[in-house]
Amino acid sequence: MEVKASSTHIHQSPRKMRLVADQVRGLKSLEAEIVLKNLNKAAAGPLLKTLRQGLANAENNFQLRKEDLKIKRLEIGEGPRTKRFRFVAKGRVHPIVKRTCHIKMILEGEAKKEITKEKNGTKS
Repeated sequence: MEVKASSTHIHQSPRKMRLVADQVRGLKSLEAEIVLKNLNKAAAGPLLKTLRQGLANAENNFQLRKEDLKIKRLEIGEGPRTKRFRFVAKGRVHPIVKRTCHIKMILEGEAKKEITKEKNGTKS
């Protein structure tokens, strides 16, 4: 079973976010959470938040256990850019581009199979 989680318009450049995402891609959910907690990068915060969002979705919506989940896909896409200008000497300007990114995470886990006992056509 696949569980999706996403975060949009994160104020971090996609390039810096991908450096952190490459370290946790393919890990089990608890291992990825430990790595992101102890990583000294600003991009680890939004990724940890998105991972916890996916874990909460799995527990509440699909009754999956955190321990059984694994990061199947982790995509970092470009978001909209905010363009500003810095005024410099002789009436010139230098452009400043503030980049944002989108995080799309898919967790994979096995669904529990419910076993019901039937006796004489009734469920117990």
